[in-house]
Amino acid sequence: MADRIKEVIAERLDKGLRDPRLGFVTITDVQVTGDLQHATVFYTVLGTEEEREGTAAALVSATGMLRTEVGRNINARLTPSLEFVLDGIPENASHIEALLREARERDSATTAQASSAQFAGDADPYQKPREAESDED
Repeated sequence: MADRIKEVIAERLDKGLRDPRLGFVTITDVQVTGDLQHATVFYTVLGTEEEREGTAAALVSATGMLRTEVGRNINARLTPSLEFVLDGIPENASHIEALLREARERDSATTAQASSAQFAGDADPYQKPREAESDED
């Protein structure tokens, strides 16, 4: 059911809404409650923060029309209510990418530091067995 709702909404957004605030939207996921009465639609928007806010307002104002479209195209007794939530995947991905870049830089600094390091004491810190003393001594 969630996949079908995702397809219906994506097709409708692809055909276009008559709202100039709507930016370049991608529907990433839909989660439906167990009783099929509520659907949470996750989306991403390419652009600035202002474009994200405008797109969120456009989706909220088009919720009724999109719900009607979903009701026409699914075979269910009830049409689920729709809630649009901005997906945090791009922000999370960029944060993870920054953390990985920092880890690589730290690894290379540690490797460079280790290549010129010397032992603090003897090169072999373990005790060796003593050789038996000869009788001549």
